[in-house]
Amino acid sequence: MKKINQTEILKETILLMKMKQADELVQLKDQYHYTIESLKPLNLIKNAFGQMATTSEFKGNILSNVIGISTGYLAKKVLLGSTHNPIKRILGTLLQFVITNVVTKHSDKSTDENSQNI
Repeated sequence: MKKINQTEILKETILLMKMKQADELVQLKDQYHYTIESLKPLNLIKNAFGQMATTSEFKGNILSNVIGISTGYLAKKVLLGSTHNPIKRILGTLLQFVITNVVTKHSDKSTDENSQNI
């Protein structure tokens, strides 16, 4: 039988530690590159908007705002048409603002009621 020498055990341990150190260095470099890439301003903006766009509340708010604005605009065009009278234009803008707010608030209430029913 061969007697195990303490120096051989130490050499094997050193070799294993060097291999482990090389592996950890590769992992550290990968993590560094990932961190640098994720901290770029463009990627930060993409991630922020990506997270906002995936929430249902944000989607609902956008949808209700679009519906309100388009309804107000259409009501203004239908009721007043295209006029050159400045008083009618001001009244039309005021009408559009009021209708937009009413439709948006009503849309929010119906969205809240629908989410509570589910």
